[in-house]
Amino acid sequence: MTALLHVSASPRSDASHSLAIARSFIESFEDAAPGASIDHWDLWDGSLPSFGPDGAGAKMRTFAGEEPQGAEEIAWHRARVAFERFAAADLYLFSMPMWNAGVPYIAKQFIDVVSQPGWVFGFDGDAGYSGLLEGKRAAVVYTSAVYGEGRGPAFGSDFQKPYFEDWLRWAGVSEIESIEFRPNLAIADPEPGLVAAHVEARRVGADFARDARAAAA
Repeated sequence: MTALLHVSASPRSDASHSLAIARSFIESFEDAAPGASIDHWDLWDGSLPSFGPDGAGAKMRTFAGEEPQGAEEIAWHRARVAFERFAAADLYLFSMPMWNAGVPYIAKQFIDVVSQPGWVFGFDGDAGYSGLLEGKRAAVVYTSAVYGEGRGPAFGSDFQKPYFEDWLRWAGVSEIESIEFRPNLAIADPEPGLVAAHVEARRVGADFARDARAAAA
């Protein structure tokens, strides 16, 4: 059964534009692929572990070909559980609001937890990094209150989409669809942009459902 994982980095629940647009994607996906599995991961629900000194120590031991022990082993196991939930999906949907020109810190924590050697990436001293999440597809809902393409520097910069999609490609996910609603606050009439984002989300959701049906055939 094809699995879609929706990863939400917004803490704003029903007040969140990124989550509302994601719901349009999911409704369209469910309508077109009713047998597909959908997992909703709210990164703010407390299930995402921290990755501090013990996790970093475990990572470096793994790089050195050693086995983590004690507190490092526990931290490594918790990170592995998070990674396995992430890796179990065939298709990804991310709700990614802009915070201070970049991604919410919980999204960076997610990236730092799951991006481990032998899980998300491989490394060769001569060839460099190689992404291990090949064959997967992602859609990302980007929202921002003030920043918008073509606006002047006084309206901010975009370190959100370039950073996040660089990470996806580094991890091996090369097929990425973006759905954008920006700006959604510092504009006289945001409604046309909001409607367009929901229409695009439904289109992409139906397109992802075709992948799910093809995989199940």
